[in-house]
Amino acid sequence: MAHRHVVLSRPGAGSGGSASASRRALRGYLCARPMKPFRTRLATAGDAAAIAAIYNEGIADRIATFETEPRTSEQLAQQLADKGDRFPTVVVERDGRIVAWAGAGPYRSRPAYAGVAEHSVYVARAARGTGAGREALEALCRAYAERGFWKIVSRIFPENMASLALHERCGFRVVGTYHRHGKLEGQWRDCVIVERLIDEPPGG
Repeated sequence: MAHRHVVLSRPGAGSGGSASASRRALRGYLCARPMKPFRTRLATAGDAAAIAAIYNEGIADRIATFETEPRTSEQLAQQLADKGDRFPTVVVERDGRIVAWAGAGPYRSRPAYAGVAEHSVYVARAARGTGAGREALEALCRAYAERGFWKIVSRIFPENMASLALHERCGFRVVGTYHRHGKLEGQWRDCVIVERLIDEPPGG
């Protein structure tokens, strides 16, 4: 499943009334309770439904991925199993709820690129702007550095300014732009390429 882009777009994009009401309720729940620290961990098969729900918000927003069809929890569970420990997914929890996740896959099949992974990070609409995306991305970098990777990369729609800002804060640099890289619902979309060397500190 290809989902190499990153969603941190405005909270109202691509949603219906009932979905908006659910997000408002969750945001109210998060804001009403005392702020607790995030907890990051590796995802398990039991997280598939929460991961799918957040991913489907990103698909619906049309600002994070070329994918257009919602994914099921069964599909996400199979993806987690297929990737195994070599390409783990990390989740971010607050108050026991998964509010963000990040994952990656191989960049290319050639052995020369064995230490390069292509990543995605998705944040629940109700949790955007809370720092959950940065927690997910930093945890992903740590997990992949521990597994011997030296670089992670991604492609981000230029309209997704929040994601570009997040990656800059996390030590990524912009490599360049793929022009007319693919069509989303019949419209050409560009992709900004970002990278971070994870076998050394950001900026090293």
